[in-house]
Amino acid sequence: MTGRTWVVVLAGGDGQRVSALTRDDDGQVVPKQYFSFGGRTPMLRWALTRAQRIAPALRVLVVVNEHHRVFWERELADIPLSLVVQPSNRGTAAGVLLALLEVQACGGAAAPVVFLPADHYVADEDVLHHALLTALRAARRHGQLALLLGMNPTEIDQEYGWILPATGHRIARVCQFVEKPSVNTIGQMLLGGALINSFILVARTQALLDLFEQTLPEVLHAFRCCVSESPANGGVQHLYEGLPYADLSRDVLARTPHLLSVVRVPPCGWSDLGTPERLQPFLAEASSPHASSPAMAHPAAAA
Repeated sequence: MTGRTWVVVLAGGDGQRVSALTRDDDGQVVPKQYFSFGGRTPMLRWALTRAQRIAPALRVLVVVNEHHRVFWERELADIPLSLVVQPSNRGTAAGVLLALLEVQACGGAAAPVVFLPADHYVADEDVLHHALLTALRAARRHGQLALLLGMNPTEIDQEYGWILPATGHRIARVCQFVEKPSVNTIGQMLLGGALINSFILVARTQALLDLFEQTLPEVLHAFRCCVSESPANGGVQHLYEGLPYADLSRDVLARTPHLLSVVRVPPCGWSDLGTPERLQPFLAEASSPHASSPAMAHPAAAA
């Protein structure tokens, strides 16, 4: 069990920035990961297709939000997955940490874990899949390595995290990691071959816990105490009530660039559909009667 790959799909976000665009026929907001685009399957299903190409369903965890129960109970009812239910959204760091401790409790302390956000569109899934396999091989060879998948930029977007690799090789150490930098900073980083952080992360469980130990030790300690002493829902609920909001990229990764590596992903039509500017053109294209994409297929057809 310890050497087998786990996949964590991060689906606990609220999607507030795009809530005006993800509404059902009654005008009610649907969290973007559960929103159907022109009748197609939701983004969460796309991420699950990716996940099940890497690991069987029994080793796929989906981090969800208790406030979204009506959505995930409906959307995941037919898939034998394990859910990690957060009482509320306290940032990506909390969701990642809760899932890591779940993997560790299942005997996966030495196992490689792939983190996949649930709001990504990818035109060429095979390209991304091969990049993930490259990262997994590296994580297996080097136990303390934490690898990010870096995308070649097509525009200057300040809403992304930006990575400056040490070399132009397929896998390189990270020299600099800046979350949501200024336009000037992006321009300077582009001169050195900067990549966009896709927020797809691959590492062994313990390597990621070590990053939390260096950056958010109090939060890590609180989670460990909760899991070991009061694993029931009441304990997690109490923990989250006093938990500070923490972002994995800003509060963990950007503070430990010397411990990160990046895998350069060839062009694959990737986009994080987390802002209105990225989502609106996609919605317009998706509503076209001629629109089609393998990423929008049902997971059973694409697996």
